[in-house]
Amino acid sequence: MQTASLLIKQYRRRRIILCVTVAVLTLVTVFTQRFISQRSLNQQRIDGFALKAVQTIEKVLMPLAESRSGLLQQVGKSCNEVNGLLRQQSARLQTLRSISLVRDGVIYCSSVLGSRSVMLRQLQPALPSATDALILTRDHTFLKGSPLLIQWYPATSGSQDGVVLGINIHLIGTLLLEPQPPLIDEVIFSVNGRHYTDADGVNDGVPQARDETIVTRASTLFPFSISVRTPGATALALAWLPSQMPLAALITLLLAGLVWFYTAGRMSFSREISLGIVQHEFQIYCQPQINARSRQCCGVEILLRWDNPRLGWVSPEVFIPLAESNNQIAPLTRYVLSETIRAISCFPPRADFHISVNVAAGHFPGGELLHDITHIWFSQTPRQQLVLELTERDSIERLDYRMVRELHRKGALLAIDDFGTGSSSLMWLEQLHPDILKIDKSFTGAIGTDAVNSTVTDVIIALGQRLNIALVAEGVETPQQAEYLHHRGVETLQGFMYAKPMPVAEFPHWLAANVPPAAG
Repeated sequence: MQTASLLIKQYRRRRIILCVTVAVLTLVTVFTQRFISQRSLNQQRIDGFALKAVQTIEKVLMPLAESRSGLLQQVGKSCNEVNGLLRQQSARLQTLRSISLVRDGVIYCSSVLGSRSVMLRQLQPALPSATDALILTRDHTFLKGSPLLIQWYPATSGSQDGVVLGINIHLIGTLLLEPQPPLIDEVIFSVNGRHYTDADGVNDGVPQARDETIVTRASTLFPFSISVRTPGATALALAWLPSQMPLAALITLLLAGLVWFYTAGRMSFSREISLGIVQHEFQIYCQPQINARSRQCCGVEILLRWDNPRLGWVSPEVFIPLAESNNQIAPLTRYVLSETIRAISCFPPRADFHISVNVAAGHFPGGELLHDITHIWFSQTPRQQLVLELTERDSIERLDYRMVRELHRKGALLAIDDFGTGSSSLMWLEQLHPDILKIDKSFTGAIGTDAVNSTVTDVIIALGQRLNIALVAEGVETPQQAEYLHHRGVETLQGFMYAKPMPVAEFPHWLAANVPPAAG
């Protein structure tokens, strides 16, 4: 059998386990969601940075490509004739360092130096070429050693004539290629196997750093690409994750608190009682009551037993007090009345056979018990006598005595159970007008062993006889106790000496086989 404290501990432990589980799952879910979201955002930012750099450089090179035809028309003209135009065009295209015209492989006119006569191949061995060329190199003319991006446009395919545009890559690098820690550690501008970084200038190769990722985006319009060196979207998201602890803790506490309050009703013993009533887990038992004179069964007390499929057998000493404290005793009483009426054929259909049902004082106010008895019991017009047992340990002062009188008027008898164990006064006996006093088994068990309790038993018997109240003794286990009570005028006996509580369905078999014990 389960105890009340053990059951409460079990439910509290289950609630704690559930709340801890919810808290852990919430923490994991929040961190996982935030990690995935931040990693995706980091990846978008990295890709967006590289793509924006590519698009911006394309915007720088696009006007040069658009000016190609106009510049190529100037090739072959004298430098004095076109030098002003070249300077004007160079000023208009602010990223240009110089514009040079080439004839037969010789630079003969520059927007900066005017007339010249320098072999182009001496400055750039790869030029002139038969096709357009974009070259990343170092300046050999103006700012020697500084990074320079050269755009070559040939006049015609295979000719030695053309236009050389010197682009100030250092200015572009300052504007576009600066790192943005911690997201971007380094930005690399690459053209045909050569690479430019803001920190190292132009190099033929870029070393791969450990534990870093390189993301590359190539231009679809020009032969260059932008690469960004980054710790990686995953590493950045992991490093950022601890900053989300306050948010995760707040959400976790909120959800765990909601679960704790939500499960207060759903994971409680009161819910188990409600579920037990709905699923008919409670079983009604009965214990025979014996007429002390005739030794025949004259009635039964209906008892409730609970075989909970989740908890096992639960003692009435556990679920009855908990049902009373959770205002569930009225539904339990209705359940007992309904189940007893359903099994009424198991009992002798005689008016002198009584069926006792335990009720609580909290069921009386507002006429609730009267309504339930009328609707469930008297509407079926059973022939057996109904006895309502009210324990003396109940708060008898809560009783509505008008309801008590109405119950008497309808024919129900009122019994005071466990008499002598509570704190009621004799005044209540006068107000209630009980029909039966039930002597508690603690007094019955003391007969022949405890002089004090035996004296109390005699006082209760005398009181009942003086007030003309019928007496029932509980807990009779020996012939000596039965003889003692019978000789002092107790009319009805109940206890293991006659029968233990049994399922109602077994009562007819017990009654048919019962042989009254011989008189002492």
